Amino acid sequence: MIRLANVCKQFGAATVVDDISLSVKPGEIFGFVGPDGAGKTTTMRMIIGILEPSAGEVTVFTKTKLEEIKPHIGYVPQKFSLYSDLTVMENIRLVGSLYGASNEIIKQQAKEILTFTKLWPFQDRLADKLSGGMKQKLSLAAGLMHKPKLFFLDEPTTGVDPVSRREFWQMLYRLNKEGMTIVVSTPYMDEAELCTRIAFFNAGKIVACDTPEQLRNDYPYRILEIQTESKDIRQYLAACPILDINSFGEAYHVVVEKLDTAKQAIEAALGAAKVSVVSIQEVKPSLEDVFVYLADEVS
Repeated sequence: MIRLANVCKQFGAATVVDDISLSVKPGEIFGFVGPDGAGKTTTMRMIIGILEPSAGEVTVFTKTKLEEIKPHIGYVPQKFSLYSDLTVMENIRLVGSLYGASNEIIKQQAKEILTFTKLWPFQDRLADKLSGGMKQKLSLAAGLMHKPKLFFLDEPTTGVDPVSRREFWQMLYRLNKEGMTIVVSTPYMDEAELCTRIAFFNAGKIVACDTPEQLRNDYPYRILEIQTESKDIRQYLAACPILDINSFGEAYHVVVEKLDTAKQAIEAALGAAKVSVVSIQEVKPSLEDVFVYLADEVS
């Protein structure tokens, strides 16, 4: 459905996307994941035709021209791009008319989509008066007005409260089950877990692309999760055979090569520092562990 072959994008002397290749299959929820400035948004904009690649080839539905694929794709950008001084329904009607739909079809589609996105009770509310989560639902509704086969969403839930994020993803799953292919970029690892496959971007490159499960399985190290009453244990572990240490909520994830040796050294170091240890145990790597590792590999 989507194929990128050796795609590059330069802005002046800066290379923002550097020789990437990937493919998205029909029926997937495909995730773009990575830090800010990694090239996710630029790649998405090249796929939908907003930007021209500096090199390489982008193919969507076997086509390479935006005008040929536009009737079949939907797009929700990072920033809310609808009209704040129009109501929910006015925005939807405007989008429908831009796609050339008749008034009768627009009316039918609007009720169906606003009901699906739970915005029907708010159809007369100005877009400017919507919450962040409701604005994103309105963007989703607008992108669905022409019933696209392929839907692109660029960090659609950034800054949205957890309940609205969950509802938003429930809607994406429903759309996917109905046959829609979805490409979504996200900074949230729990959302990355919900994707069929994910591509991890860093410094303009794709450094890994696979299912979340396989990426975790490919992680080359062991993880010790440590819970202590100390707010910072890094200072006590400087001499221990560890590769990295990161805070995960109230615990620490310590990256090691040799589990038993590292565990004994850590317990001894914390004991000598009189740090009370609640628990220390091996855990499976999370996607966040994987992405920290991948980011460090490239940097």
